[in-house]
Amino acid sequence: MCADTPEYKDTLNLPQTDFPMRAGLPTREPVWLERWANQDIYHTQRKNAEGREPFILHDGPPYANGNLHIGHALNKILKDFIVRSQQMMGKDARYVPGWDCHGLPIEWKIEEQYRKKGKNKDDVPIIELRQECRKFADGWIDIQREEFKRLGVQGNWEDPYLTMNFSSEAVIAEEFMKFVMNGALYQGSKPVMWSPIEQTALAEAEVEYHDKESFTVWVKFKVVGDSDLADAFVVIWTTTPWTMPSNKAVVYGEGISYGLYEVTGTPDESWANVGDKFILADNLAVDVMTKARLEEGQYTRVRDVAASDLEGLGLLHPLAGAEGSNGEWDDVRDFRAAEFVTDTEGTGFVHCAPSHGMEEYELYRDLNMLEQVITYNVMDDGSFRADLPFFGGKYILSRKGGEGDANKAVIDKLVEVGGLLARGKIKHSYPHSWRSKAPVIYRNTPQWFAAIDKPIGGNDTYGKTIRERALNSIDQLVKWTPVTGRNRLYSMIEARPDWVLSRQRAWGVPLTCFTRRGALPTDADYILRDDAVNARIAEAFRAEGADCWYEDGAKARFLGDDFNHDEWDQVFDILDVWFDSGSTHSFVVRDREDGSPDGIADVYLEGTDQHRGWFHSSMLQACGTKGRAPYKAVVTHGFTLDEKGMKMSKSIGNTIVPETIVKQYGADILRLWVAQTDFTADQRIGPEILKGVADSYRRLRNTMRFMLGNLHGFTDAEKVEPSEMPELERWVLHRLAELDVVVREGYAAYNFQGVLQQLFQFATVDLSAVYFDIRKDVLYCDGNDTLPRRSARTVLDILFDRLTTWLAPMLVFTMEDVWLQRYPGEDSSVHLRDFAETPSDWLDADLAAKWDAIRKVRRVVTGAIEVQRRDKVIGASLEAAPTVYVADADVFAMLASVPFDDICITSGISVSGDAAPEGAFTMPDTDGVAVVFDTADGEKCQRCWKILPDVGTHSHAGVCGRCEDALS
Repeated sequence: MCADTPEYKDTLNLPQTDFPMRAGLPTREPVWLERWANQDIYHTQRKNAEGREPFILHDGPPYANGNLHIGHALNKILKDFIVRSQQMMGKDARYVPGWDCHGLPIEWKIEEQYRKKGKNKDDVPIIELRQECRKFADGWIDIQREEFKRLGVQGNWEDPYLTMNFSSEAVIAEEFMKFVMNGALYQGSKPVMWSPIEQTALAEAEVEYHDKESFTVWVKFKVVGDSDLADAFVVIWTTTPWTMPSNKAVVYGEGISYGLYEVTGTPDESWANVGDKFILADNLAVDVMTKARLEEGQYTRVRDVAASDLEGLGLLHPLAGAEGSNGEWDDVRDFRAAEFVTDTEGTGFVHCAPSHGMEEYELYRDLNMLEQVITYNVMDDGSFRADLPFFGGKYILSRKGGEGDANKAVIDKLVEVGGLLARGKIKHSYPHSWRSKAPVIYRNTPQWFAAIDKPIGGNDTYGKTIRERALNSIDQLVKWTPVTGRNRLYSMIEARPDWVLSRQRAWGVPLTCFTRRGALPTDADYILRDDAVNARIAEAFRAEGADCWYEDGAKARFLGDDFNHDEWDQVFDILDVWFDSGSTHSFVVRDREDGSPDGIADVYLEGTDQHRGWFHSSMLQACGTKGRAPYKAVVTHGFTLDEKGMKMSKSIGNTIVPETIVKQYGADILRLWVAQTDFTADQRIGPEILKGVADSYRRLRNTMRFMLGNLHGFTDAEKVEPSEMPELERWVLHRLAELDVVVREGYAAYNFQGVLQQLFQFATVDLSAVYFDIRKDVLYCDGNDTLPRRSARTVLDILFDRLTTWLAPMLVFTMEDVWLQRYPGEDSSVHLRDFAETPSDWLDADLAAKWDAIRKVRRVVTGAIEVQRRDKVIGASLEAAPTVYVADADVFAMLASVPFDDICITSGISVSGDAAPEGAFTMPDTDGVAVVFDTADGEKCQRCWKILPDVGTHSHAGVCGRCEDALS
């Protein structure tokens, strides 16, 4: 549309802007970060938002240990989308980032440093060890903070929350002491997941499941008692042979069909003998006999065995009476029915070592028989107690976490005494510590628990127990995005056991309580409950940190003169770090000045793994202390995979880290990738995907650049009221009014993908492909004061404001760049703006329906012209002057009421209501519209390039009447 004649080209209103085509984000983004720091943009927002409704996104603390991975980036960018969009929708959106600082991973790192120096952790004073851990965490916090800021994440970075701050440790202790005072805390000895490598109890959230190859054995227990089944064998199956020395019972299922099977012939390699009789579940008998290398015909089913036949029988442990056993296994094993026995795998019988299995433990706890069945055969390091016959000192795991020598020793001994029917190996999903990556075991140890089914004091609006309060909170108080998150957390809390609060480590907040010396855990006065003692502890922690618990004289200091110091023992276990992070709502949302007035966060956002992690522990902790959930909404995102949908792994070499993306593309490209994905499911990322994201970014950038170029010199004096604008402009305003609803509802529902899709389609289709394409002629060639040009510029001004602010929460750097192109200044920033209110009278459904019809006809016209361009009949659409045949009289009237040639970017166009001639161009998706191509008559205007009959008839040579007016 540019004329060749130099003087005419200079008269066109061509776009003018310094906004570059190439973004240069990797080098330019740090400049904006520095600018925002100088503006103190976050606190300026807080000042400007005084009096607004607060909105609190409470940050689930990342662990202060290592550089960021792509999952960190996804998480923090999503949080930034939420906070920024809520701020721009009129809230006072506060964001306090935080870090989880205590716990085993950091302590493990310090231990590794000690080992390299030849030092033993146990020889280091505990306060010195804790100070090393604190220093380590501090270093990583500084690194991660800068990495998060580089992603454009905005928050109160100068004053984050840290779980190791003295004030935080004081509140964590106070929250724990509420459990002490309300009766939820108790000490018990039960099987917990135990890491022999780390020598501590673990919570479910600290465990991940990996495939593991395990030994599997079928073991014979001889029946004893007054029965014709005496001397038959009950066969059990287990994948943990190391638990056999701790066996105390075998259980069966009352509803299972059992049979007595007799061996009639054996191959040489079987451990079964002719005449052996085995009691087995009928559904599993063939499988067991096959494992024992018995073929069909080498055994027979003798008779049914009813549950009543099994009742009252006893069993002998296969090691009973073994030479050198010192009577360890001579007691008759208990034999009874249990509900958890099935006939889907194994033998139909379950061997019980209640010290190493929760179901067995609960069975004998409910029978008040724990004293008879609990053993203490396994030590903290996973070795058998030294005086255990045959197996003393054997390790379940090697010191590096691999297979130890215990399983083989147990299997070999069972073979020696004739106690084994079969053995093998099985690959199955098995719990591992997510820190050491080593397998864990179930082990009975004294631990501290929070009872979740015991009625406790405090706010009982949502229930009297922690479980009741949590389940009622899930359904009555919390909005879930996606809704499946509700089901995950509900089912987990519905089925979970009591919360194991204690850890046998050093780096963390100690269990700030005392126990009466000589008393039993079941005694009412076993735990010291005293408000004055608790207050002294909290005051000291607030001033000095939790290290003071370990100082000489700490017990006397905290007990004071109120209690006999010799009567009380100080507890030195540390709290589960999930209690730390679960308590953060108390010292962030409740206690800080930039927290929430009601102490409840508006939203928590984390990955799906946090249904058993932070969402879970926060719910339990808050229900124990404040009686309800600490959040109003929970948003969950999936995991990040490579382009093929595989989990990222350093060993595979398919990882991609945020730093690499930022250096190559810039943080806004990473942010755009986050906005484009359905974060509620797993997302894929990789080089090809990022190329596609970069292409989408360029298209959006070009849209913004077009607006900037055509708004050069725009002033308020040019503005046109909507009522005076042409229909095309009013249609754009209608679309903006529609989008205003979509954007606000989308951001409120955390549907960032939906917001971006709508804005991207609007920018690239409605604007670039339609409105901008049509209005280029008016913008470039009309005189400055024509109504169409002023209307178009007014709409561009409105579009500019809406699009830059609507996209600003996602593309923080680019929209700032766009904004400052028009509104430079020391205090200027798009991030200090709100979404503009959109007049309701912009909505015009009738106009929108009319322009939908017009655009459908336009597509047929442009399709017909494209055929001629492809066949090189014409070079540009302005060479065309087609005839459009429209069957619908209403559509005909619509086209007659608008400058349809301008809309189709032709030099002329005729619209006819007659029947279309044979061979006219049509499109299958648009009935009743046909186009006959023809070329435009006249000469080419040297200024606007339209081909018109009046060109050359005006005072300025070679121009049309419209351009003559503009030149005059």
